[in-house]
Formats: sequence, structure tokens, C-alpha cells
Amino acid sequence: MSDLQSLVLDVPAETAAPVTPASPASLTLGHVLAGMGADHDPAIGLEDILVIRHAFRPGDAHALRGPEDLTEDRVLAYTRVQDASSRRFPLDPPRYWVILIADGQRRSRLWGTFENHGEVAAECTGTRRSFDLRLTGFLAPLTERLVVEWDNPRSWHRRASAASAARMSVLEIADRDKVPFPGFDRVLLAYHQLREMVEDPRYADWRAALSEVQGIYLITDATNGKQYVGKADGAERILGRWTTYARDGHGGNVALRELAFHSGVGDAPGTKTDHARHFVFSLLRVFGPSTPSSEVDAAESHYKEALMTRKFGLNRN
Repeated sequence: MSDLQSLVLDVPAETAAPVTPASPASLTLGHVLAGMGADHDPAIGLEDILVIRHAFRPGDAHALRGPEDLTEDRVLAYTRVQDASSRRFPLDPPRYWVILIADGQRRSRLWGTFENHGEVAAECTGTRRSFDLRLTGFLAPLTERLVVEWDNPRSWHRRASAASAARMSVLEIADRDKVPFPGFDRVLLAYHQLREMVEDPRYADWRAALSEVQGIYLITDATNGKQYVGKADGAERILGRWTTYARDGHGGNVALRELAFHSGVGDAPGTKTDHARHFVFSLLRVFGPSTPSSEVDAAESHYKEALMTRKFGLNRN
């Protein structure tokens, strides 16, 4: 990477209301984009970049409702369809779309970058335009690490060559803080956190702890309070079992699988839903790796009875 602090950026004046320029000594978004763009082959200039800031809208099923929606598929689906009005979105958007996610007040964190391959004419209407966007490695070393100060949340997209975008202050370029393991009796993970836990380096301590124990776990559906009691025994351990849930959202369990798919027609499979986003994972009891399976089985049956998850919950056996 170039020495971004040493770059001198000459950006054109913007016709919008003037903004207070960043201190000459401070690092700006323009410095970062120009530096990374110069190192790219072929080079990417500020005029080739559109900066977009997405904020969470929990009540809008078509928007990004929370961190659990920050998957490539969801962000792509939300970003690629734009308003046809040139007052709301550029008539000729540039090739690279840098996506930032609101991260508290004016903080915005880099999610990634799409390359725009043009409009998909067959999907465009009189009010909406659809674009062929593809995830690209441009800015990949800074993904989840770059945080900038977005000065006006009501303005959600800007050309990088505009002064108001280029002069945004960089607040930090650093890995997110390590997440300490809280102890087995304090484990509580929403589904999107579960997915992070099984692969994010910040959760290394969690994976080390959960890979050493068998146990009884609880999954709660936050939409209605229904619960599922499950077990992880033998060599699978808690981490192995939960990794399966992170991958498919249901772990092969009958009732959870029904929630994960809309009903199909006849023997045809249903279409997948995103209902797993509502699941919350916790631990009821853990056992050492040498505990006999019969003891784990007995504990599982006890918790199913105690919590009445066969009668009122999501257990089918």
C-alpha cells in the first residue's frame, strides 16, 4: 500500500454548500481512495468512484435491517436497484461503488466495493434502475477496518471526486477489537453473531472454548419465544454443531428446517427464507470431552421436559 499520509490530493471544488476542510495533517477518505487507486492495475481515479453509505432500517423488509443483513447477497440486492430519478441517483454512476455502513452517529465503516458493469435493461422500469454489480477486491485490505466520519447522514451517496466526500476524515484504520469469551454460562448469540463467531478472528477465544466441550444448548425464536433444546456430543462438540447452524440456519432439525423454507408444491423443495435471523443461541449445560454420551442424552431429555419444548416449542422428539 502507498504511504497514504504523504499523498497530496487536488480535488475539484463542489457546487454544493461548502464544508470545513480537514486539517492538512489529517488523513482523509480522498487520500485513501487516491492512494489505493494509484496502486490498482489499471489505476482507479476519484472520478471512477461513487461512495455510498447504507444505514440500518429495522422496519423495512426491503432494506438492510441490521448487522445480520451484511452478507454479500443482501447488500448486493439492496444496492443494485436504484431510483430512476437523476435527482435521487446519478444518471451515469461511475464504475466502482464503495459501500460504507453506518456505525454509530457519524461513523461509517467500509463494507466492500462493487464494480458496476452497467444497467440490466430487462430489469429496469419507469421508476427503478437495476445494475450489474460484482464484488471486487479493490480496498479489500481495508474492509471492516476503515472508518470515516460521514458529515451529513441525509446525503447517502457522493462522487469521490466531490470535495465533501474527498475531505471526509478517516477516524481509524484498525482491526476491530478482540471479543473476549464471557464464560459458558453467559453465552448469548444472535444468529448474525453466531456466523461471525465461527469464522471471525476476533472470536478466536470463543472457538477455542466451545471446541473443547460437549453440551446442551438452547435456540430461541425471537419472534414468538418458542425454543429448541439440542445437544452436541462426541467429537462434534458445541463449536462443530453450531458451525452447522451458521452454515444453513437449521442444522438439519425438522422444525427449524420448516422455518428455513417456504412450503414447496408436491415433492418440490420450498424456497429458502431468512427466518434464522431471529434465532438466539445460548448454553444450558456443558460437559467435559470424556463425559459419556448417555449422560449428555439424559441431560437433553431433562431440559426438553423442564422447558416443555416438545409440547410448546420446536422439538419434535
